[in-house]
Amino acid sequence: MRVVVGISGGVDSSVAAYLLKKQGHDVIGLFMINWDEHDGQCTAEEDYEDVKRVCAKIGIPYFSVNYAKEYYDRVFEYFLEEYKEGRTPNPDVLCNREIKFGPFLNKARQLGADMIATGHYCKIVNKDGKACLAKAKDLSKDQSYFLNQLNQEQLSSVLFPLADIEKTEVRKIAKELGLSTAEKKDSTGICFIGERNFRKFLKQYLPAQPGNICTLEGKVVGRHEGLMYYTIGQRRGLNIGGRQDGNGERWFVLKKDLKNNILYVSQGESKELFSNGLYADTFNWIPEKPTEKEFDCLAKFRYRQPDQKVHVKVIDDTHIQVDFKERQRAITEGQFVVLYDEDWLCLGGGRITEKY
Repeated sequence: MRVVVGISGGVDSSVAAYLLKKQGHDVIGLFMINWDEHDGQCTAEEDYEDVKRVCAKIGIPYFSVNYAKEYYDRVFEYFLEEYKEGRTPNPDVLCNREIKFGPFLNKARQLGADMIATGHYCKIVNKDGKACLAKAKDLSKDQSYFLNQLNQEQLSSVLFPLADIEKTEVRKIAKELGLSTAEKKDSTGICFIGERNFRKFLKQYLPAQPGNICTLEGKVVGRHEGLMYYTIGQRRGLNIGGRQDGNGERWFVLKKDLKNNILYVSQGESKELFSNGLYADTFNWIPEKPTEKEFDCLAKFRYRQPDQKVHVKVIDDTHIQVDFKERQRAITEGQFVVLYDEDWLCLGGGRITEKY
């Protein structure tokens, strides 16, 4: 079987490609360039050199493709629009749906691929003729949260070679093979853009509008540099510590008033930081919309969060209401709520639009 692997220059995709080759597949590596860098901070060239070394070592051909325009149009413009609206977006989720499993899948088919593969830590489970997304064996690295927007065509076309492997084992395999990526640190930061000074980067695209930082009672306690730089629950970088009129506790971001350009904060974790539930739109059901209008399940509201017990009410095909069994801290509009059943199957996900 011919498998085209999305190979990034990291250890996970390197080992995924090796495992597929070891299984006897006809493997091709495909490296995606999704960001045209102008300030010299992008690591694409360095990553591509690692791709060349890895592919030579395991003996597979490789190609590179440039999806910078598609990324900008489909992901980055959404990213900017969400910040304009006062939300905190998750571009990784959109990047997976719109790029890694979009143009990439089409290119793989042009190369004669039967399947594509990535180094994601998650699993595909076939159930009643449908492709279901499930958590990986290594729960500390599980990335199903970021794949919550994939559809049946995308899920039925992908292999996840790392589904049942611990991260420590992946590192061990890479080291034994002598791969150049064996000790390479995991990538962080914005999908395909990487680590950088976030405020400086965002300022290149959105004009900053400084304003007042206020308590809920209306008392001005500082100045913010622009609402887009702050997220709900944030406590670092507010520059309002050490005030003589406070109670000595840390300050936390509670909400943003876009109309009046005010950032509201509290000293200590006030009750306003916690919510009883949320509404979400653009909900993508995996593998399909349930027949029940209401049901109990588990949910995550951010990556790496432990599963939380919730009650879900289906409003229509793409909108849901989620009631929390226990009040949740710092629910953030623009992030994704992702639902799971007790067997670790992902039921789907949607963008958080409102909390209550």
